[in-house]
Amino acid sequence: MTAFNRRALFGAAAAAATVWASARPALSQGTQASTPPSGPFALPPLPYAFDKNEAAIDARTMEIHWRFHHGAQVANLNAALRDHSQLGAMPLDQLLMKLNEVPEAVRTAVRNNGGGNANHTMFWQIMGGAGGEPTGELAAAIAQDFGDVATFRTRFNAAANGVFGSGWAFVTVTPAGRLAIVTRPGQDNPLMDGQRVLMGNDVWEHAYYLRYQNRRPEYTAAWWNVLDWSKLSERYAAAKAGTLSI
Repeated sequence: MTAFNRRALFGAAAAAATVWASARPALSQGTQASTPPSGPFALPPLPYAFDKNEAAIDARTMEIHWRFHHGAQVANLNAALRDHSQLGAMPLDQLLMKLNEVPEAVRTAVRNNGGGNANHTMFWQIMGGAGGEPTGELAAAIAQDFGDVATFRTRFNAAANGVFGSGWAFVTVTPAGRLAIVTRPGQDNPLMDGQRVLMGNDVWEHAYYLRYQNRRPEYTAAWWNVLDWSKLSERYAAAKAGTLSI
């Protein structure tokens, strides 16, 4: 390698490091969005510290995932709706349920970024716990539809691990409280098919790669250790009451 090429390579590496450093807020800055939204949707704050889910997800992954991946989706959704104020005024769940009515020029952007916003907002809400087992009506529903918690977990993990490429595994819930496991590619959400979501796991590589690399089954197995079953029970009750949104 010539001296010129070495200097160019080192210069490019230094520039990249500078850009990354400037975009890398310290963990101590907390989980509040750093800039106000420039549109109808805002990046919701995490309900816990970045290191709350260390039993399954490292703090750095949580920060990057929330701040940059989810944050970009919120910004892109607002940009797509800049000239569509009526759509921007809709609740997110209604926007996704009426996706086919969105103008074709922005439909893909709304699908990807609106779906990503809904998916991630739900995802943050159901974590931050200590795992364990469901109780009450949710436990009874799992027993009714899957036999027992162990079978439910095995089937859900199989679905999550079987997603080809990037996507999500979800548990949908009907107003009658019946549960089903489904998967969706990309940032698609069951709301787009008129279904409500009880819970879901993100199996895009950015959700787990820093710790697990290509070992997705290790991530999906560990993820149960940080679920907050009290939050999931609240979502289940809301679904039956008709008040569950995203």
